[in-house]
Amino acid sequence: MNIAIILSGCGNRDGSELQETLSLLLAIDRRDWHYQCFAPEGQYTVVSHLDGNEHGDRRDILVESARIARGDIKPLSQFRPDDFDALALPGGMGAARNLSTFAFDGPAMTVRPDVEKAILDMYRLRKPILAMCIAPMVLAKVLGNEGVALTLGMDNSASKIAAQLGANVQHRDVTEVCVDSQHRVYTTPAYMVGTRISEIFAGAETMVAALEQDCR
Repeated sequence: MNIAIILSGCGNRDGSELQETLSLLLAIDRRDWHYQCFAPEGQYTVVSHLDGNEHGDRRDILVESARIARGDIKPLSQFRPDDFDALALPGGMGAARNLSTFAFDGPAMTVRPDVEKAILDMYRLRKPILAMCIAPMVLAKVLGNEGVALTLGMDNSASKIAAQLGANVQHRDVTEVCVDSQHRVYTTPAYMVGTRISEIFAGAETMVAALEQDCR
C-alpha cells in the first residue's frame, strides 16, 4: 500500500497537528506500507502556539511541512493519483486555514484548487481517502454533494456546517472511525474529541486498520 499524505504546515494552530500526523504515519509504517508527504506551496499567516494570536509573520506551507516529513516531501503540484493507493489528510487548523478557508468563511468556505483536484482525482479513481480531526471538513466541501459519510466527532458547530454542505455526518468517539464503504472515505475525530496522544494514536490505528480490512 502506498499512501499520499497532504500536510498543511507544522503545528496544530496553523498547520498539520503533529501528534495526529505522527500517529497516522506510525499506523501506516507498522504495516510496512509506504507513504509520501506532499504540501501546497504558498504563504500563510503564523499563529503563535503560546498565546493563540496572529503576530503578522508569514511562512511557506511546503517549507514548514518539511519539518514533519524530515525533508522527504514534495510539492502538491507533483502529486499523481496513479502512483498511489490512497490519500490521507491529517488534522490541525492548517486544514481549515491553509488547505481551505473554513476557519475564516465557515459554510461559505472554499478549498485550494490543488487540494480539491487531488481529492477529486482519487475519488474518481475509487481510491480510498482518509482524514482526521477538522480535515474531514475539506472532504465535506469537496464531496458533500456526493452525500459522503464522515465524522467530525460528536455534535458540534463543524458537524452542523458539514451537514449543510451535504455530508452525511456521523458521531464518533476519539478511538472510532466512520467508514463510508460506498465512497471509500475513512474519518476519525482525533482532537475534535480526544485529550491524550494515546487516544489519538488509537483512532489513527483504527482508521488505518479499517482501510486494511477493506483492501484485503
